[in-house]
Amino acid sequence: MFKDRVLSGMRPTGYMHIGHYHGALKNWIALQSQMECFYFVADWHALTTNYDDPRVVAKSTFEMVADWLGAGLNPDQCTIFLQSQVPQHAELSLLLGMITPLGWLERVPTYKEQQDNLNEKDLTTYGFLGYPLMQTADIIVYRANKVPVGEDQVSHLEISREIARRFNHIYGREPGFEEKAVLATKKLGGKLAKEYESFKTAYNQDGNAEALDKAKKLVVAAGSLSNAEKEMLVGFLTGARKTILPEPQALLTPTSKLIGLDGRKMSKSYGNAIDLREPAASVEKKVRAMKTDPKRARRTDPGNPDDCPVWTLHEVYSDDARKAWVREGCTTAGIGCLECKQPVIEAINAELAPIQARIAEIEAKPDYVKDVLRAGCARAREVTETTMRDVRDAMGLAEL
Repeated sequence: MFKDRVLSGMRPTGYMHIGHYHGALKNWIALQSQMECFYFVADWHALTTNYDDPRVVAKSTFEMVADWLGAGLNPDQCTIFLQSQVPQHAELSLLLGMITPLGWLERVPTYKEQQDNLNEKDLTTYGFLGYPLMQTADIIVYRANKVPVGEDQVSHLEISREIARRFNHIYGREPGFEEKAVLATKKLGGKLAKEYESFKTAYNQDGNAEALDKAKKLVVAAGSLSNAEKEMLVGFLTGARKTILPEPQALLTPTSKLIGLDGRKMSKSYGNAIDLREPAASVEKKVRAMKTDPKRARRTDPGNPDDCPVWTLHEVYSDDARKAWVREGCTTAGIGCLECKQPVIEAINAELAPIQARIAEIEAKPDYVKDVLRAGCARAREVTETTMRDVRDAMGLAEL
C-alpha cells in the first residue's frame, strides 16, 4: 500500500499576500508535520497562459519561495521544489496523453471559462488544453493520495482520478492477477471475505461509493494480509488488475473567508491585497481606506457587518468576543468604522511582524532559497523516478 503523501503547488506570482497565507500556506505549514509533503513552484503551468512573457517567472519564483519559508514552511519537514527541474513531470504528462481522450480535456469547465476571461490572449494552444493532464501528472508522479483543496475545487480532481483509473485499467495487467486476488480474499477469513465480496458487488453493480470506501478500510485493517496483497485487493475492487498510480483524493481544507480591500477576491492583479511584506504603516493606510457597509454613510447610521468587507478580516483575525463587539457596535451605530478597523490593523501587523523578520533573515543569505530548491528538486527527482520506472515497465518501454 502507498503511504499518505501530500502534493500541492502554486504558480509563481511573486510576493505572497495574506489571502495566500490564510487560503493555503497556513494549511501547508500544519500538514508538513503530519504527513510527507511536497510543495512545488508550478512554473510550467505559468507558461500555459503567460507563454508570451516568461521573463518574470524566475524572479517571481524566488520571491514566492522566500515568502513560503518566511511564513513557516520548513525544508527539513517538507520538500520544496521547482516543477521544471523535475523532468519526470513532463515524461508522465506525455505518456498519460497517449491514453487520455480529447473529450475529457475539452469538457473541463475552466477550459472555456478561462478562454472567455482571458480573451486578450490566444489560448487555443495544446499547452492550455493539456493543463489538467499536466496537473494530473504533477500529482500522481508522486503517488500523492492527498491533495489539499477547498470544497469548490473538489470537482477539479475528478479528471485526475479518471486518468489514473484508466491507466491502471489498461496497464495494470499482471499474469494470474484474478487468481491471486481470490486467494488473498480467502486469507481475510470467512466473515471478512464475505463482507469484502458484498462491498465489491455493491460498488461494481450499483456504483455504491460508500461500499467501496468500507471495502478499502476493511482491506487496510486486515492483519492477515501483506502490503502487496492489500494493494492487490484494493485494485481488484474497481476492476484494476494492479494499482500502479493511486487515485488522488481531496484533502478538504477550510476555505479562507478573506476578500480584497475593495470587496472583490484578493488578487495582486486587482491591486487590492495586503502582502506578507507590507510595511505596518501601509497596512494601516490600506485598511483605513477600505470600503465599508454603504448604508453607513454617516457615523450615526447603523450598518450590517455581513455587508462589509472589513467583517471578513474580523472573521479571520478576531476572537468571538471581538466579533460580538463589532456586530453590536455596527448594528447600533455604537462604534464608527475607523474604530472597527483598528483591531484588524493591529492583528494583521502582529501576524506579519515575525514573518517579515524571517524573510529578512532568508534574504540576507543570497543562496539560501536556491539551496532549498536544489535539495528539494533532487529529492523530487528521486521519488518520481521510482514511479516512472514502474510506469515504463507497465507500458512495455524498454530500459537500456
